[in-house]
Amino acid sequence: MTDAFTKLFAQMMASGQEMARAFNPALEHFDMRAMEKLVPTMPSDMLEMWFGKTFNREGLDAKTRLLLTIGAITVQGALAEPQLRMTIRQAIAAGATKREIAETIFQMSMFGGLPAMQKALEIAQSVYAEEDQE
Repeated sequence: MTDAFTKLFAQMMASGQEMARAFNPALEHFDMRAMEKLVPTMPSDMLEMWFGKTFNREGLDAKTRLLLTIGAITVQGALAEPQLRMTIRQAIAAGATKREIAETIFQMSMFGGLPAMQKALEIAQSVYAEEDQE
């Protein structure tokens, strides 16, 4: 690898760490090397694509990306409850309001149906209640 490529790759990894922290403040000490140890067969190009280029293009901030994720999980029938709960918490931490989260879920009723919307809203309400208790 050339010095310029090494520098560019390091810059993309640093950018990926910033986006990871924006998605979830608990990822403050996100270490890509630990990911490589966890999944040793994952090629570095995939890590570069996911954390260096794809998630870090200009145009969408972390809050918007998290609202989109909430929408996608809702459309899938809100079956991934732990992931939806975590994403709602992360969206709140990224600055999303309860109203924005609810509107995102409402919008998905056209695509995932009313039962999926209802389930996602119930999950969101329980997350809000947990947040209020803390």
